Amino acid sequence: MIHLKNSGYVPQDAKKLLSQADKLVAGMHAIVRDARVSSRYLEFDISISKDYLDLLVKKLETIGQLDNARHIVEEEMEKEAVEKGREYFNYERFWECHEILESVWKKTYEGEKDLVQGIILVAAAFVHYQKNENDICLSILKRSMEKFGNSSGKYYKIDVDVLRSKVSEIISSGMISTFMV
Repeated sequence: MIHLKNSGYVPQDAKKLLSQADKLVAGMHAIVRDARVSSRYLEFDISISKDYLDLLVKKLETIGQLDNARHIVEEEMEKEAVEKGREYFNYERFWECHEILESVWKKTYEGEKDLVQGIILVAAAFVHYQKNENDICLSILKRSMEKFGNSSGKYYKIDVDVLRSKVSEIISSGMISTFMV
């Protein structure tokens, strides 16, 4: 996962950035899987040998300054992963939020399982928003509301009532905007 600092790109630029990154790494035995645009970062999913990481970063810096690069593996943390997921969400790193909360979801049961899946779906929806796939985003947000069911109050530091309200506003208005949890 490569995060570059965003210097003015918007989600509508995601496909263009994906193509640009793909051209920049041509011949490096790298696979650029996806590009997402948040207000802070340009996020790229890239598979490449660690031996070529420095060269990759140098080439991508023509798009934006490096913020961070990290090897992604499935997170095995317990409930502290919820706090990390909340942090990723608030920094618009929705794909990573989705991934880390899946490790929590796998260890939950019944109502908690649905609640965590609802939060994961909100993050997944915003991944699609960052790729300028707004219809998919809205569809996934609708599915997230079904998962919230009667859940309310706080789930760790996530205010479920506020989360549900924000998602409901987006669905009703059709105007997508990210928010903090």
